[in-house]
Amino acid sequence: MSMSEPLIVGVSGLRGIVGESLSFDVAMRYAAAFGTWLKRDGEGETVVVGRDGRHGGLALQQAVMAGLMGVGCDVVDVGVVPTPTVGVVANEYGAVGVVVTASHNGQAWNGIKCLCRDAQGSDAIDAFVVSAPVKGRAEEIIGGFEGNEIDWVRGELVGEYEQYEGGCKLHLQLVGEAVFLDLMDKAGREKMSGFRVVLDSLNASGSRVGGLLLHEAVGQVIQLGGGALVDESFGIFEHEPEPTAENLAGEGGLCDVVVGARADVGFAQDPDADRLAIVDETGRYIGEEYTLVLAAEALLQLREADGGDEEMEAGRGVIVVNLSTSRMIDDVAAKFGVEVVRTPVGEANVVQKMRELGREGFDVVVGGEGNGGVIWPGTGLVRDSLAGMGLVLGLMASTGKTVSELAGEVPGYAIMKRKVGIDSKEAAEPLVEAVAEHFREMGRVLEGAKIEIDRQDGVRVDLVEQKAWLHVRASNTESIVRLIAEAQTQEDAEALLEMVEELIREKA
Repeated sequence: MSMSEPLIVGVSGLRGIVGESLSFDVAMRYAAAFGTWLKRDGEGETVVVGRDGRHGGLALQQAVMAGLMGVGCDVVDVGVVPTPTVGVVANEYGAVGVVVTASHNGQAWNGIKCLCRDAQGSDAIDAFVVSAPVKGRAEEIIGGFEGNEIDWVRGELVGEYEQYEGGCKLHLQLVGEAVFLDLMDKAGREKMSGFRVVLDSLNASGSRVGGLLLHEAVGQVIQLGGGALVDESFGIFEHEPEPTAENLAGEGGLCDVVVGARADVGFAQDPDADRLAIVDETGRYIGEEYTLVLAAEALLQLREADGGDEEMEAGRGVIVVNLSTSRMIDDVAAKFGVEVVRTPVGEANVVQKMRELGREGFDVVVGGEGNGGVIWPGTGLVRDSLAGMGLVLGLMASTGKTVSELAGEVPGYAIMKRKVGIDSKEAAEPLVEAVAEHFREMGRVLEGAKIEIDRQDGVRVDLVEQKAWLHVRASNTESIVRLIAEAQTQEDAEALLEMVEELIREKA
């Protein structure tokens, strides 16, 4: 095992360096433990398995399928597809899913992500829509793996294998109907057909299905690394995979190509295509924070133009995001009288709250995270870059505005991030509490100061009048405390971080 890059096992799944911390034996055992948990938990015995396309992933996928079949689960192999596509197929089969992916981690990494389903649903959010497991269930899966709780079966009880090649078509149909038919009128579709779009999918799972979606929707598509039918199994990333400004810059990068091609927009996916970053028509990286903001704006505008929604008019509409998501989403929601509900960090936490609110009768418009993850009940409860692309294009077409104009209409803020090393994860809690108490005292001393404190996940402090916030939380995977601050200027955000970082170091 690599001393520098250990195997990471957490609520988001398992990740490691292939051939070092992540061996094929480890992958098989983790999958077998998941399959054993599925059968004991009554979630069923059929598992849809896909992979993100990175080089070497096929062998790891085969180890995963062997582990699942070895405990009696039937597997449906969908090959190289985005994570949300695995969710779409699992929903079709009434099954659950496993994705062999390391998300935005580098070329040497791979991992395993599980998608479960919630037996308690509502009319608003289907009971059998799969999503990432909530913390308690994830911990049960981890416990089974670490405790080697595996119920291997005899030969005659080994699970069956099925290959399914229609996953991308099914996903395309779902997104196409939900966005281009249900939400958009003929005039909007005609306007969209004149767009020119550049897509960077990293030669990974979003290449084929992302290209096909755009070819159906817009006039011209330029795919970095190949055409719409790019060899998605190639799997060698042309740059570091996280869709950040640094990784998309430079000659031949997405920002550069958008300008050179005079494109209307550039889209960047991560390897498993559940996250989406945006480049505007000037080649400016507007980032992942705007992805959810523009998607929400699209849904709210298009629904309002369609005559409004009784639940929304009654103040029952909600958008669900995590505590570290930009307050830009609050500004967009306020325009339409929609409430923003925040959750602890993590896709599963957002989805769990979406389900809860759906059961309570709220109109859950959209959910997601500021990392470019759009979770739209119209297409599923997994972060979906295809839905994000469709909604952003729909907003451009329906308004006739450029991406830079749309982004410019949203009040801008500066988000800054830091991390502080600590001796252990356990050492984080007193430091977090010290930050919370500092701002409680500030609220007591400064009469009239409106300071809101949320302790769901570490501590989030909202300085309401300053339109600024701070989130301090322990990392799930490293011995660090993460600090995120957002304010109206970079200087104000930096000052907030400096003050809190100094406080933490004093208390450490």
